[in-house]
Amino acid sequence: MRINLSGKKALVGASTSGIGKAIAIQLAASGATVTLMSRSLDKLEVVKSVLSTHESQQHQILQVDFTDFEAYQVLISEYFENNSVDILVNNTQGPAAGTALDKDVVDYQHAFDLLFKTVALTSELALKSMQKNKWGRIINVASVTVKEPLSYLVLSNSIRAAVVTWAKSLATEVGKDGITVNSILTGYFNTERIKALNAQKAKEQNISEEEVLKRLEATVPVKRIGDPAEYGYLVAFLASELAGYINGTQIPIDGGALSSL
Repeated sequence: MRINLSGKKALVGASTSGIGKAIAIQLAASGATVTLMSRSLDKLEVVKSVLSTHESQQHQILQVDFTDFEAYQVLISEYFENNSVDILVNNTQGPAAGTALDKDVVDYQHAFDLLFKTVALTSELALKSMQKNKWGRIINVASVTVKEPLSYLVLSNSIRAAVVTWAKSLATEVGKDGITVNSILTGYFNTERIKALNAQKAKEQNISEEEVLKRLEATVPVKRIGDPAEYGYLVAFLASELAGYINGTQIPIDGGALSSL
């Protein structure tokens, strides 16, 4: 089985590091033309320089700040005035950690703008050409915490759950147009985000970051955290013709860490 995305155009959010970068690299390696989207122009240029490039691939960059929804709305609308995509990977940085008692209604609004409104708007804009072409893939980077919430990630738990249920609803509407909508429930991966969370835990528990990681790995049946490249493989498959009958799903990629079905 060979995944061939030649001739397809992809837009990947938060693609200068971690999971987003790994997704962009694998989509490009599979033949897609990729638009990288993130805040740091320097980092965007660096990642673009390492993407696989063949004659038909013309990779692009789009500098945006997901935390400023009003500005994001302008930039992403301008992008879609002149571009279309076949594959949309909705991914942003995560909101600040904290418990339900730590956060107030303003925090939830900021998280909603970051995690939900950016996803809904970008998908709405991307769908216009997808529906016209009768083909498309929308893939949402979500989290296993929508099934088993972590108390210290209340903003992510809450808003990503909304994204997943929205995605299921959308999938039932656009499936007839040859468009699939799926969400990936992300477990523990070797990213800057998890390193930052582990550093915070280490400080709170007065233990080393190495001990935090060791305890984390012990909770995963495969006894390790994930390599972001593994995430890229899953997204490339979901983006391909081979996954045309997979729609409206929530797929965990967590080494078996989820206890629930």
